Formats: sequence, C-alpha cells, structure tokens
Amino acid sequence: MKELARESIGLLAKPTLESGSPNLSSAGAVFIMLKSSLGAGLLNFPWAFNKAGGITAAVLVELGSLIFLISGLVILGYASSISTQSTYQGVVREICGSAIGKLCEICFILNLFMISVAFLRVVGDQLEKLCDSLYMNVTLSGEGPPPPQHWYTDYRFTLTALCALVIFPLSVPREIGFQKYTSILGTLAACYLTLVIIIKYYLRTEHVILYEHHYSSRVSSLASMFSVIPTICFGFQCHEACIAIYSSMRNKKLSLWIVVSVLSMLFCLLIYSLTGLYGYLTFGADVAADILMSYPGNDVVIIIARLLFGISIITIYPIVLLLGRSVLQDVCLNDKCRSLVLMEPYERCTRIVLTMTWIIVTLAIALFVPDISEVISIIGGISAAFIFIFPGLCLICAMEMEPIEPRKKSCLIAWGVISILCGAFVFGQSTTTAVMELVYKF
Repeated sequence: MKELARESIGLLAKPTLESGSPNLSSAGAVFIMLKSSLGAGLLNFPWAFNKAGGITAAVLVELGSLIFLISGLVILGYASSISTQSTYQGVVREICGSAIGKLCEICFILNLFMISVAFLRVVGDQLEKLCDSLYMNVTLSGEGPPPPQHWYTDYRFTLTALCALVIFPLSVPREIGFQKYTSILGTLAACYLTLVIIIKYYLRTEHVILYEHHYSSRVSSLASMFSVIPTICFGFQCHEACIAIYSSMRNKKLSLWIVVSVLSMLFCLLIYSLTGLYGYLTFGADVAADILMSYPGNDVVIIIARLLFGISIITIYPIVLLLGRSVLQDVCLNDKCRSLVLMEPYERCTRIVLTMTWIIVTLAIALFVPDISEVISIIGGISAAFIFIFPGLCLICAMEMEPIEPRKKSCLIAWGVISILCGAFVFGQSTTTAVMELVYKF
C-alpha cells in the first residue's frame, strides 16, 4: 500500500509524462481513484440521506448518478487517448477549443478553491468539538483553575495558528513528494469512519428503534431527491485527476480503463452508502451536516476519527493548493511573464505570494461559513461541470474528429447532449440554492 501511495503522490506532483514512461498498474489506478474520491465528502452523506427524504430515495439518486459518474470517467479516458494530453484542462482545450479550455481552467481553479474552504471548515469543526471536550473535562475534573468562559470558541485562533505554522510551510514547496508517507491517511480515515458509524449504530439500538416508524413513513419529493446530488458530486469527484491517472497507466486499453472506473466507483458507492445509511439510522432527522459533530466530544473512538480526518486534510490541502497555484499561473500570466516567473527568484516570490493569498482567503471564508453543507452545495454544483458538462462537450466534439458509423455517432452525440443538460441543471439548481441559503442565514 505504501508503494501505491508513493505512486499517487508522484502522479500529482508530476502531472505530465515528459520525464518518464507510464508505469502505473491497474490496481494502482483503482487505489488512486479511491484516494481521490474518499475524503471529507463522507462526513456529509448521513445528512444527505436525511435531506433526500430517506434511505430508498438517497440510494436511488446514488445509483442514477453512478451512471453519469462512470460515463464521465470513460469519456475522459477516451478523450485523453485521442488528444494525447495528460491533464483535464489540456484535454478539454485540445478537444473543444481554446475558449472552452479557458473556461475549464477557471472552473478548475474555482473548484479547487472551494474544496480548500471545505477542508478548512472540516478541520475547524473538529477543532471546535475537541476544544469543547477539553473545556468540559478541565472544568469537571477540578484540577487547577477552570479556563475562562467561552474559551472553547478559540478554535478559530487554533485553526488560524494551524494554517500559519503547519499548512503554510507544507504548501510553499514547489513539489509535494514529501507527503508520500501520509498520502494514505485520507482513505484510512474514510474506512475507519464507516466502520465506527456502523458499530455505533448497533451499540445504540434503543435509540434507533424510536426512529423506525419515522423512517418508514417519510415521503420523498423530487426536489428533496435532487438536493443531494451536489453532495454525491462532491463525494465521488475524482474526474479532475482521472486523466492524469489514465495517462500514467502502463496499459491504456479503453476496456481496461472501463474496468478501473467501474470498480473504483462501485467501491466508493459501498463506502458512501454504508456511511450514509448507518449515520442516518443512528441520528435520524437530528443528524448534523458533519456526522462527527453529532457524536459526543469525549468519545475516544470518535476523537481518533477526528484526528485521522484532521491530519489527512492537513496533508491533502497542500496538494489542492499546488494544483490551483499552477493552473492560476497559467491562466493569469502571458508567455513572457511566465518565462520570468519560472526563473529564480521570481518563481519563489510568486509562489509564496500566491500561497499566502490562497490560505488567507480560504481561511477567512471557512471561519464565517455556518457549516460544511453550504460549501459542499457550491462545490457539488461546480463539480457537476467536470462530471457532466465538460465530458459531454468532449464526447460531442470527439465525434467530429473520429470516423464512426452514423447510428453509433448519433447515439453518442445524444448521450453527450443529455449529459450537458443534466450538468447544467445540477449546476444551476445546487448553486442557486446554496447561495440563497447562505444569504438567508446571514
């Protein structure tokens, strides 16, 4: 597993293949796809099950979304094979033209930026619960003077200090190979959390029985079912990295890539469904947007889950920042400026300024966002562009480049149009709803 983790970090640190030949195995590709998908989105799934109107509705939406998730991965792998590009934005630019490629780069930066906000919001939630637990333990123990009242709200100061003393130094370097020993933490945290939620459910049988009649009598509406699609898009999103993964595989047969895509998405479906199911059964309508916030702060097993998620996010955040920083330089700088930036000390200065700006702005937003659900709704809307819209555009444009029999070509173009329309609906509905909820809360 450590070797696979090294492959994933090397892949993210070197998205192009100019420096060496592709050597990623199929098993390694599945693992990296899982690592890209399993993460902070898992915390929101029990809440999404409640918002969907129950277990049946949520699972049906997941299964329906799975068709588009797998379809998007297959289309992107095919588009990469005919464009010879090894990055998402490179493939879109090559297949669909420079204008759509530029739009893709802007969406890519915005998506990475909002993911950074979500990561810091999750860390802030865990720090708040840990500080709350520490405050209660010190107060009840009677050892030494109790801390000042409302001391637990200083999690904001703790999060700020964490960004300055830990995240910033990890994010400044040009490459991220130093994280190869911690890259598996996100997957471990996700699997551990799923196991804990299942065990906690069976340990709280009496509490659950009280909700059984409520669960069986709930009726879902189409609006409530569609409202969870952003959470699914955020949780299952690995499409931005899938082209780099496909380009690094030794065997690039499309049939093998389909197997990799299906296996990785099915495993993600299992983990997310189990987490959503048992978390929802445990807390019912009272489940928090972050499932860990529903558990008591002094539970040792839950504290371990908080620490695992916190540490994994702290190590993943610099990867997201590095990708956003590199794309930001490509979008904002012309060729002449870019040639200067690549020279020392201009490159170092630009890198530090962009890193500081990225961290400060994402931290400021994370501190004032009420909870992670609003952030995920916005991210899910943006992710819909990468899962539905851009793959649909690539499929339609690719049909104009490849010689294909008319009937098959018409069917593929029709599927591309359906994908674009679904993506546009998800993007518009989820983004508008999230913005309106934020305005209402403030």
